Amino acid sequence: MTTYLLALDQGTSSSRSIVFDAGGRIVALAQEELPQIYPQPGWVEHDPREIWRTQLATAKAALAQAKVDARAIRAIGITNQRETTLLWNRKTGQPIHHAIVWQDRRGEPMCAKLRKDGKEALIRERTGLLVDSYFSATKAAWLLENVSGARAQAERGELAFGTVDTWLMWQLTGGALHATDVTNASRTMLFNVRENRWDEELLALFGVPSSLMPKVLPSSAAYGETLASVLGAPIAIGGVAGDQQAALFGQACFREGMAKNTYGTGCFLLMNTGAKFQQSQNGLLTTSAAQLGAQPEYALEGSVFVGGAVVQWLRDGLKAISSSAQVQSLAESVPDAGGVMMVPAFTGLGAPYWKPDARGTITGLSRGTTVAHIARAALESIAYQSTALLQAMSRDAVAAGAAPVSELRVDGGAAVNDLLMQFQADLLGIPVVRPAVTETTALGAAYLAGLSSGVWRGVDELSAQWRVERRFTPALDRARAGELMQRWEHAVRQASLA
Repeated sequence: MTTYLLALDQGTSSSRSIVFDAGGRIVALAQEELPQIYPQPGWVEHDPREIWRTQLATAKAALAQAKVDARAIRAIGITNQRETTLLWNRKTGQPIHHAIVWQDRRGEPMCAKLRKDGKEALIRERTGLLVDSYFSATKAAWLLENVSGARAQAERGELAFGTVDTWLMWQLTGGALHATDVTNASRTMLFNVRENRWDEELLALFGVPSSLMPKVLPSSAAYGETLASVLGAPIAIGGVAGDQQAALFGQACFREGMAKNTYGTGCFLLMNTGAKFQQSQNGLLTTSAAQLGAQPEYALEGSVFVGGAVVQWLRDGLKAISSSAQVQSLAESVPDAGGVMMVPAFTGLGAPYWKPDARGTITGLSRGTTVAHIARAALESIAYQSTALLQAMSRDAVAAGAAPVSELRVDGGAAVNDLLMQFQADLLGIPVVRPAVTETTALGAAYLAGLSSGVWRGVDELSAQWRVERRFTPALDRARAGELMQRWEHAVRQASLA
């Protein structure tokens, strides 16, 4: 019987399920959009029931499309939007509120108080993270303080905390499994990444009872089995990782110094730093990388809050295009952005700037500006933000005695855009490499599940499977690239004053 793996890829914009074979090839893919909820400016929520419904529907659709019985699936790998926070009743399994999404900014007042109280150094030393409402801790604290009866229920041990992976595992196992992996735990601001455990002092600081917290396992491990009734047969859950760490693994960035950038709703640039906990001096985060065992593994990470989402804004907000696929042809209809610069700080600016109060700006407009120039500036903004991240990452690498990043592996929805990838290579001055399988987030989850279930013996086999689809080499004069980045930094300063 052919060996298959099922990857559940629960993202911000959609839920997807992909069936892979033992060669890491896609056999079937199903996707369903996830509705976004915006209760007020700066707030973003998801309906937990919709997260589960869409994920289960796509899993069933992928199996049907592949014409494979659930019994042919060796294991399930789960990858998910990180930091998004849920609380639910342990007895009924019912969520007490919508999930608070990673983009949500309602925790910023609590973060400001923590910074004022001098807690930032402690949090960064234990978690590798900067104090920001991006992470789960302030979201959980808000739920406990603002949902009627939540605090009392939590104190009685009646509630469960989880990121999206934990919620999915709870559903898949009928409440038998309350667990997460180290990568998702590392994004909560409640987890000591040096010691791989929930930190009691941080839990107390945020007012989160330890009874809420899931068990933490390595990213590749025997988590448990799904209920037979869910997909037609019990299937082992063998791998779990937050989407960006899963993509790093799926890109076969197993060696120290290797880096990837995922162009999704946001952009997420990670560099493998091995067993070395390295604090950034340039506004980046230290985070747990996918672990195959008890040994901690780390990565440096920079996050762009609005990447591909700027294309959604062109479609839904500005009505400049009717489908996201049209953006490349519209942008290519002009030779350049005509002096227009867009900073899409719709929910503040992430790394390396960390300016939560920044707001989006479009500068350099003239009477000759067309919607095509704005579309091109929007697309280029993704590359500018990612370049600022990689430059910060390379400065950290050099400071640590390592070589700067020599190539960037890319994936995610916007990585299929040739115009964007070429501009990215031009700004960076290093090759941008797109693999044959760009679904590397789901592939990483499948790899982790396959390793724990014996499909592959080790990472050397996985490295041998990785294939290049296209390599984009820099074609822009370095002086001109430097001028463009100076203009970008000027635009960022203007956005910060907005």
